[in-house]
Amino acid sequence: MKSFRICTNFFRVITITIAATASFSTLAADKALLDILLENGAITKEQHEDLMKKPSLSAKDFGASEQATEELVERKVDEALEKKVDEEFPVKVSHGKKGFKLESRDGKWSTNLGWRAQMRFTNPYRGDPRNVDDFAIDGQADRQSTAELRRVRMKIGGHGYKPWIGYYFEVDLQPTRDTGDDSEAASSRVIDWRITLDKYEALALRIGQWKIDYNRERVDSSGRQQAIERSIVNRQFTIDRQMGAQLRGRLFKGTAADMRYWAGAFTGEGRGVQNDDDGLMYMGRVQWNFLGGRDLKWRQTDVEYTKKPTGSLSFAAATNTGRCTRWSSSGCGNLDGFTRAGNAQNGQFTVEQYQQGSAFKYRGFSWQQEYHWKTVDDNLGGTTSDMEGAYAQAGYFFHHLIPSIPKELEFAARYAFVDEPNENNVLVNNRREEFTLIANWFISGHNNKITADYSHLTLDDDVLGRDISDDRFRVQYDVSF
Repeated sequence: MKSFRICTNFFRVITITIAATASFSTLAADKALLDILLENGAITKEQHEDLMKKPSLSAKDFGASEQATEELVERKVDEALEKKVDEEFPVKVSHGKKGFKLESRDGKWSTNLGWRAQMRFTNPYRGDPRNVDDFAIDGQADRQSTAELRRVRMKIGGHGYKPWIGYYFEVDLQPTRDTGDDSEAASSRVIDWRITLDKYEALALRIGQWKIDYNRERVDSSGRQQAIERSIVNRQFTIDRQMGAQLRGRLFKGTAADMRYWAGAFTGEGRGVQNDDDGLMYMGRVQWNFLGGRDLKWRQTDVEYTKKPTGSLSFAAATNTGRCTRWSSSGCGNLDGFTRAGNAQNGQFTVEQYQQGSAFKYRGFSWQQEYHWKTVDDNLGGTTSDMEGAYAQAGYFFHHLIPSIPKELEFAARYAFVDEPNENNVLVNNRREEFTLIANWFISGHNNKITADYSHLTLDDDVLGRDISDDRFRVQYDVSF
């Protein structure tokens, strides 16, 4: 019925306009038009009286009067229609940081639609070299200059029925593939889908598939990173996307004891893979917002220029028994030296891992670090492998110290190391290190930015008795709509 009333009102205004403009052949019709506009609210009483006081027009002046009246009618009709649509159309349309937004006027339904792309150039490594054979020196791997669409994503999220029933899903539209891969390797894939029930801040429930909240570096979106990619620590220790359910909440908000917590059970098989046994992955994390209860969002750098010191300290643990020794956005996988997940037996590996992290932002300065420990028990082979790793990174917008430096420019640095079993999984370890310098130019925050980083990557291989190193350069344009 509401749509019918809108159409009726619209037709009424158009009819009045046509009838009025058709009567311009006489000066009396000019006054009649003003009466009609007054009756229908297109002009005010004061405007009507003012126009009626104007002297009668001669035939010579009538053309000019007709044109002015037509313009007035068009303007008033446009204003009336715009006001009517704004008041009665059931959906509001806008654009913000999350993309285009459609929202019902009663607030029960909302949808955000966003698009994101990363265009990247790298030399000589697309990823992180982990073994001696991966380094492009001494006749080993080939050096490569790679230009690629690293991530092309569509993101849709919002709420339905109630403002506290949230949903989100994300589609990766064009993963890059190698020349020898089948075309299916570059097919689109749903990487996130989830529903969150957060009516109460102290207790919320999330179900679906997403990057579970184990550590900040991984949960921070790839579009909200300080460097072009995450550190060398990520591949070794991330739990990545899992399917399952999780309880979460915030307690003692705004006090010195302000904290967040996450506790969940998941299939443990990673993205898009059904569980093939009766075991589950269990994960828990607590975070203390130690500076007056101010909470940090899951994003890097301080491009927002945080006005009050804000920091967090976190601890997390996870355990899983199954085929996997590592996880990624592609799902279940294996660390170097361990049986491939597809060839492993059900319940062959028990993985236990722990994480400590911290983050801090204040007036253009940002800091974050994580320490990881991981144990992999091979229940068939009877071996236990321990590995550890850590990273620390900091950035600053030097414009706040030296005004001549552009305010859009941020400089940052990162150090990371990983101690892991040798690729043959013998008792001695490899030690890898990363030293990275970073520059960011924020055109419009994280939604439109250019990043360049330069890394020095090293490997100390105890088995071969070799220390090897090389450098890597990357530049990327990251844009969201």
